Amino acid sequence: MTVFTIQTLNNISARGLSRLPTDRYATASDAATPDAIMLRSADLHEVVIPDSVRAVGRAGAGTNNVPVATLSKRGVPVFNAPGANANAVKELVIASLFLAQRHICQAWGYVKALEGDDATLEQAVEKGKKKFAGHELPGRVLGVVGLGAIGVEVANAAHRLGMHVIGFDPELTVQRAMQLSSSVERTSSIDDLFARSDMITLHVPLVDGTKNLVNAARLKMMRDGGAILNFARAGIVDTAALLEALDRGTLASYICDFPTNAVKNHARVIALPHLGASTEEAEENCAIMVADTLRDFLEHGNIRHSVNFPDASMPRTANATRLALATENVPNMVGQITSVVASAHLNIANLLNKSRGDLAYTIIDIDGAIPASMTDTLRAIPGVLSLRHLGT
Repeated sequence: MTVFTIQTLNNISARGLSRLPTDRYATASDAATPDAIMLRSADLHEVVIPDSVRAVGRAGAGTNNVPVATLSKRGVPVFNAPGANANAVKELVIASLFLAQRHICQAWGYVKALEGDDATLEQAVEKGKKKFAGHELPGRVLGVVGLGAIGVEVANAAHRLGMHVIGFDPELTVQRAMQLSSSVERTSSIDDLFARSDMITLHVPLVDGTKNLVNAARLKMMRDGGAILNFARAGIVDTAALLEALDRGTLASYICDFPTNAVKNHARVIALPHLGASTEEAEENCAIMVADTLRDFLEHGNIRHSVNFPDASMPRTANATRLALATENVPNMVGQITSVVASAHLNIANLLNKSRGDLAYTIIDIDGAIPASMTDTLRAIPGVLSLRHLGT
């Protein structure tokens, strides 16, 4: 029986690691030739990833700390934990709606700075509280950019608080659409969302298409006195444009989970120390999901929750040997693979082929033993990135 080695970077929840049976898995932070890597926030961009690594599992949603493109060229799937931390982030976003509208942090700071006896304190409180008058949430318009696991939960919760919610996501999945409240209005234009929202919350990954998504032009579209909530990634907001809008007063507040020297001390900014998924429950949920995903991949070659390869899961065929191939998504790849199998006079019991962008993944269950010469021939096919022989 194959024993797999998992290199763990950062502290991975014990409940997640318990999903990996000790008779089949060894976990260590200093493994030299691991079969897979589990991590949270460790940066892999400047690390030499051993050739032995067949998969990387990020116990969280974002994968900016993982060199996904490089690993894709090696045929290595990168897994994450979509939705596992959604409730934790949702709770912080909902709390931030109140922080923004009721000026709670600023009012707290005002009180903590007061001096004098209780009578003096009471007089100062009554005099100063007018500066912190805010708004109630019912009837306010919340724009939700990105309707993935977190965005849908935020949208539904804000609707239950009485807000009118507008959502934008050109890549909304059927699964998330079914979870979204029918009362949440969807718009096909992000500019329309900015123009109509009192508050905007961001729930998209940081990619080329979302960098500086919140820019000077869109901030000028917003209603005066609005707020931006950013619990996604810092680079989604153009810092210079944000500060200009805050200084001008047209943007009343910015609440984020990514403090920088440029924004953290601004009077209209509440910057939190990346608390979004920092709950015991979220860390456990993420670790459990990633551990289960890695185990299914290492033992059976199945792919779920990958950020670079397609979902591809196939039940094992009894008494069959399994091959799993990561390839470029090019014409006749499956034809070339099956021709090699046929040339070895072997029968294909079952086959699954899925593609995603430039990448494809093929799982084949073959009756009988597979000779090493055949796998060598398959690896030599141009466009084959990786091949795994999983046995019966």
